[in-house]
Amino acid sequence: MGNTYDRWAVGGSVKRFLTAVMLACISVLSAGAEDTGDDGWLLKAVEPDPAQYYGVTSANGVIGLVSSPEPFGIAETVLAGVYDFYGRGRVNNFLPNINPLRLTMTLGGTKIRRTNIRNFVQSLDMRNGEFVGEFDFKGVHVSYRYCALRHIAHAVLMEVSLSADEDVEVEARLEHRVPPSLHGASMMTNAFEFHHKSAPPYTVITTAALSPSEAVRTVVSSAFLFPEADRGLPTVHKQPSSDSHNISFSKAIRKGEAWNFSVVGSLISSAHTADPLNQAERIVTYARFSKDGELLRRHRLAWEKLWESDIVIEGDSLAQKEVRSMLYHLYSFTREGTAYSPSPMGLSGLGYNGHVFWDSEMFMMPPLLMLHPELARPMLEYRFLRLDEARRNAAAYGFQGAMYPWESASTGAEDTPATSLCGTFQHHVTADVAIGFWRYYLVTGDKEWLETRGWPVLKATAEFWASRAEKKDDGLWHIDNVMCADEWALNKDDNAYTNAAAALNLRYATAAGRVLGHGTPAVWKEISEGLFFDRMDNGVTLEHKGYDGAEIKQADVNLLAFPLQVITDRRQMMLDLDYYSGKVPQKNTPAMTQSMFSVICSRCGDAPQAWKWFVDSYRPNALPPFGVLAEFKGGTNPYFATGAGGSLQAVIFGFAGLDFAPGGGVTQLRNHALPPHWKRLTIKGLGPEKKTYVIE
Repeated sequence: MGNTYDRWAVGGSVKRFLTAVMLACISVLSAGAEDTGDDGWLLKAVEPDPAQYYGVTSANGVIGLVSSPEPFGIAETVLAGVYDFYGRGRVNNFLPNINPLRLTMTLGGTKIRRTNIRNFVQSLDMRNGEFVGEFDFKGVHVSYRYCALRHIAHAVLMEVSLSADEDVEVEARLEHRVPPSLHGASMMTNAFEFHHKSAPPYTVITTAALSPSEAVRTVVSSAFLFPEADRGLPTVHKQPSSDSHNISFSKAIRKGEAWNFSVVGSLISSAHTADPLNQAERIVTYARFSKDGELLRRHRLAWEKLWESDIVIEGDSLAQKEVRSMLYHLYSFTREGTAYSPSPMGLSGLGYNGHVFWDSEMFMMPPLLMLHPELARPMLEYRFLRLDEARRNAAAYGFQGAMYPWESASTGAEDTPATSLCGTFQHHVTADVAIGFWRYYLVTGDKEWLETRGWPVLKATAEFWASRAEKKDDGLWHIDNVMCADEWALNKDDNAYTNAAAALNLRYATAAGRVLGHGTPAVWKEISEGLFFDRMDNGVTLEHKGYDGAEIKQADVNLLAFPLQVITDRRQMMLDLDYYSGKVPQKNTPAMTQSMFSVICSRCGDAPQAWKWFVDSYRPNALPPFGVLAEFKGGTNPYFATGAGGSLQAVIFGFAGLDFAPGGGVTQLRNHALPPHWKRLTIKGLGPEKKTYVIE
């Protein structure tokens, strides 16, 4: 059927939306009308079962602390920006790192363990990103909370409180244990005294170690912080092995007495600063001489500012908590002022090697662009700083411009294993990056940024597609031999998603040139309007040349309706959705597929189907005890930030009907499909102007 793109063009005259069908008879199923009693801010586990435990993360966009079922325990410490070759083939990957808050405690001569405590409750307070635990041990009630401090990128804090019903001797040990991913450890402890300072010295335990190739030096420093009356409490340093050392203290607590102490730590590397050793200890010293309560006060103020942009659901307390968890994780995995972009698993572990994919620009970034553009900007800065490497990547395959890698780590070189065809043929990621750049400009209207950051990337990626596409005898442009967005379709010609994304890349580069007064090649416009698309005999958009109805891994054609919005005719949108949703497997498709289906149904006025796909996009993927999301139904690798981003898009772009305005800013479409059992949806703090939208 040849080129049908002109009938689907962005900004065409076809009416996008019908009046939303609001069916009162929709089943709320497991929507959860119960009162959670915590205003939707707490994720809680009572007597957590280690056999069914998937940790939840306290993070600040640089450090991630993943919870453990053990009291005081942290299962994984993740540090953004630190990659090396370790244990996962010949590609860079996130490294297991040293835990700055590794604390154990003995009460009355008995070590506290999960197996000998009572009334153990853990919770993540999403309002302030703090993980809280409490339990009873013999005659002592113990509570603790830890967090990655939001206002200090490389600092973490744990506070411990004890309330004794009988006399007891407390011994606490703070340990640094070097994982096998690091070597050449230097272990030291210092009793710091300062000129002209009358305060007693305090002890800092520090560990420096090298990454496997010795390209990165990581440093951890930690210290106990005691109440004013106990500032002189002595500590003892021991090094029981070549890969661990610790400091400890003892303290007698009398019956009826309450006592508390803190542990402060820092984690930083040579990838972040030229002198990580001294900087790590300076950060701990900064915390030591902060006023009482000042660290948590400023940390909470930073989170309070983030939550000025929030999604509030009335009439469905369970969905409120679930949506807030998604938003919390995106906030905690990103940080203003950095140049990091989150991997699909964010800072929740080492999944996907910590690499950056199209997930960042197409699934995680859009909700952040709406709510906190300053958190989206570092994701684009990450790409901009790797533009030269993308140019080298394009040249390596005989193309012009810049070709971004499918998997990106520290350098921006291709970090997909050579045994995977994704890194060689999944080229749509280049267009996805460009789409993210243009959307940031639309939301912020920042022309200076567009000139210095956006234009170089948009221009170079457009040059790539101009060299990648080929005009054939039919007079149309074709892109051959790609891996589709449907990753089970390998080495195919004219993939619908790749062609549509490339067309948008070229169109947006042309628009950016026009805004800035830069001339652009006429061939960019010609290709964007002349790329090949086809349909089957039944009218369904063809996924790729030769597609025969095979099962697909994930949404591909449907992404042309959303998020690309190059198919805007309701009938075509639903025809494609009805067909391809039946080709997606029930369990083996990544979560963001169903969320895109939900947006499409909302925009076509089908409220029941929008709700069905929304719930299906995350609830079957939720793992105990905190509901962290796996990538697949039945999966075990949380937290899938890509899925969270997709489900949030279903709320923002689907249920609320918001969108990026073609002329800039944020707009609300006339029609939406709010779930009938939701009384009200409020999205506040949108865009640079911090607008609020209320959908009744």
